[in-house]
Amino acid sequence: MFPARPYLPCAADWMIEACEIRPVGFRKEEANVIVKLWQKRGVFLLVCGVLFSVGARAEIPTETYEALKLDKSATSRQLYEALVKRYKDPAEGAGRGSLASYWEPIAFSKYLDPASFYKPPSSVKDVASRQQCVKCHSDETPVWVNAWKNSSHANLDKIRTLKPKDDVYYKKAKLEEVEKNLRSLGKLAEGEQLKEVGCIDCHVDVNAKKSADHRTDLRMPTADVCAACHLQEFAERESERDTITWPKNQWPKGRPSHALDYKANVETSIWAGMPQREIAEGCTACHQNQNKCDTCHTRHTFAAAESRKPQACATCHNGIDHNNWEAYMLSKHGKVVEILGSQWNWNVPLKEAYSKGGQTAPTCQTCHMEYQGKYSHNMVRKVRWANYPSVPGIAENIKDDWSEKRLEAWVKSCSNCHSESLARSYLELMDKGTLQGLAKYQEAHKVVEALYADKLLPGQASNRPTPPPTEKEGVAQFFQLFWSKGNNPSSIETEVIEMGENDLPKLHVGLAHVNPGGWTYTEGWEPLNRAYSKIMSEDTRLREMAALQERVTRLEAARVSLLDGDSRTGRASLGGLGGALLIAGGVVLAGWRRRDGSGR
Repeated sequence: MFPARPYLPCAADWMIEACEIRPVGFRKEEANVIVKLWQKRGVFLLVCGVLFSVGARAEIPTETYEALKLDKSATSRQLYEALVKRYKDPAEGAGRGSLASYWEPIAFSKYLDPASFYKPPSSVKDVASRQQCVKCHSDETPVWVNAWKNSSHANLDKIRTLKPKDDVYYKKAKLEEVEKNLRSLGKLAEGEQLKEVGCIDCHVDVNAKKSADHRTDLRMPTADVCAACHLQEFAERESERDTITWPKNQWPKGRPSHALDYKANVETSIWAGMPQREIAEGCTACHQNQNKCDTCHTRHTFAAAESRKPQACATCHNGIDHNNWEAYMLSKHGKVVEILGSQWNWNVPLKEAYSKGGQTAPTCQTCHMEYQGKYSHNMVRKVRWANYPSVPGIAENIKDDWSEKRLEAWVKSCSNCHSESLARSYLELMDKGTLQGLAKYQEAHKVVEALYADKLLPGQASNRPTPPPTEKEGVAQFFQLFWSKGNNPSSIETEVIEMGENDLPKLHVGLAHVNPGGWTYTEGWEPLNRAYSKIMSEDTRLREMAALQERVTRLEAARVSLLDGDSRTGRASLGGLGGALLIAGGVVLAGWRRRDGSGR
């Protein structure tokens, strides 16, 4: 080619001569080759830029594009419309579900599933402008307004003036992305900027109306409303439907996940069959992420910094069957957050939490929102156990290729702070410890199943009412945690149900969140053993009682009257002879006592 030159072309070297571009200091033939090279590179970079700006987003998995039948070069509008179409489709999990005929909503239900139940208030007749919304609600609901005034939504101009040195400088690019999404949907004109995100934008339509009629226009925002602006985040969350497919269909596709948690709720038969609707809606209060975004991003601030803190997860991920919060906070990870978290910078994006935020321990978000070094709203790409080891077939996956790939992703996550050796050894400990707890539960469950099969459970033959019409009769069923009548369930069934639904998950959660007492003594193994001993004792008692009852029944069947003869032979029976001897003996004894008294 050309002789080597100690020269690297740069942008300042280019000049135009008679429509011919030539780097200074090069012959014409050299310049033409270099120009062609840079043209190719320019085209490549331009294509990459276009794809990034209007098409594929790195954090949206390929599985989602395939499920939506979209190419990765799809525009923002195409992606939005495909996602929302699926999101609103009852066949894909929207709405009341297949058990809708068994239950009716209560007044509060409209806040949990607004798309199904919310209706604008008929009592408020005002037609209000943007300014009037703020003025009125400053008196009516001042906390709403104050929260909004301090939010990014109300301060878009401040975001536009951010400098690279600012912690939240990333929001400037995010705002530009939001405006680009709105332009693609026809909600912003080309070159137009979004002035604010106020009451009307979320509760009526974004950037569409200057005033709103409470009786006809108001809506309770659902996740697809947020998606008009926050398409990337919505698509990431919705991708949970596509990235968790169980090898042997142990769970339905896309579950468990935030993207389909309401569907999982309304398709739970006992939830639908409970007459105590106020109690049932306690489940829905957590299982509403599918419908809305404000369970993590609290209204009306919607602060990203808030949702990055582990406390944001605590309201739902706690308690008797999935005590993730308690286990995490009692781990060393949680204690470091408690001790040092106030010194960390929660404003920086998750990807910079360790490098720029000063974070020195993992949170729920840095573990569960991370996959292969990237962070997104898909939190299930590394799921292996799904919190509930007692689900039939879950343990079979643990040595499956499907599970091993997810295990490797966990090793990579843990290796941010620990050696690979430590990460692998602990994850092995977690799997084996979970299997040991599972074996204890399965042994106890078989004992209770055998009692049921032998019809030995208390009241099984006399006081076991049928379950509600959504359920089928069975032993140690999930529905029996929320429904009871007479001896259904029996106390021994409750023990084994709690082993599988509460104690075993706690053991696994303690292991997964590195809380030693959470799997060994305080929770997990010790409660499993306590329940196991109760079940074994009750099994022994019930079987001994059954054996005794059987013996008594045999004796009763063989018993005849003490004085009756054997009607079959006409001869005195052994029972009759014995009865006669008893009577005779009684008479003699009574006479002896009388004589003994008269001789004194």
